[in-house]
Amino acid sequence: MTVPLDHTLVAQYLTEHPNFFEEHAELLGEIKLASPLTGRAVSLQERQMEVMRDKYKALELRMSNLMRLASENEAIANKFHRWTKVLLEAEDVGSMPHAVVSGLKSSFDVPQATLRIWDTAPDYLGEWFVNGVSEDARIFANSLMAPYCGTNKDFEAVRWLQDATGITSTVIIPLRKPGNKNAFGLLIMGSADPARFTSLMATDFLVHIGETTSTALAWLLA
Repeated sequence: MTVPLDHTLVAQYLTEHPNFFEEHAELLGEIKLASPLTGRAVSLQERQMEVMRDKYKALELRMSNLMRLASENEAIANKFHRWTKVLLEAEDVGSMPHAVVSGLKSSFDVPQATLRIWDTAPDYLGEWFVNGVSEDARIFANSLMAPYCGTNKDFEAVRWLQDATGITSTVIIPLRKPGNKNAFGLLIMGSADPARFTSLMATDFLVHIGETTSTALAWLLA
């Protein structure tokens, strides 16, 4: 009576003897395996080629995704560079809020954008960027530990946009001084396209935008 071999022992033997198929090359063509691609029996050589092709396709797809992500990140970095250039070209501190907003619109193709700050120096109390901020809006700003990106839930801050009618997706970024828990303002972007700003979007660049905006506008504070 023949005792069946344990398949793990066979696998172990082949692993420990990598020259087995070199010494028995004729088996490469004789051993038949079922192909999961065609369903027919193929030789060990053919099956190995199928496995290699699958691995190559997977690597090709991964490389394609990496190249796409690299291209997207490069495009965002170039937009960020154009925006910071606009900020550096601002004529004075008082014109900085307008530079932030107009730069976002032109550099990032944002349909609508605005901002509000509070606790400013007395010279700026009558400016557009300090008007219409309720205590609730300040509390909301303090509660945001990261940029909000997603559906417009009838936020007060979104109503600060020039034309808030039809805004379905939005970005709301709290403005803070480094190390300060309380926010001194909010930066808002909005779009009528519900897919423009979604909760699935990465917020790394939004954090950078918030930090840069905070630094640029901190000079207006009291």
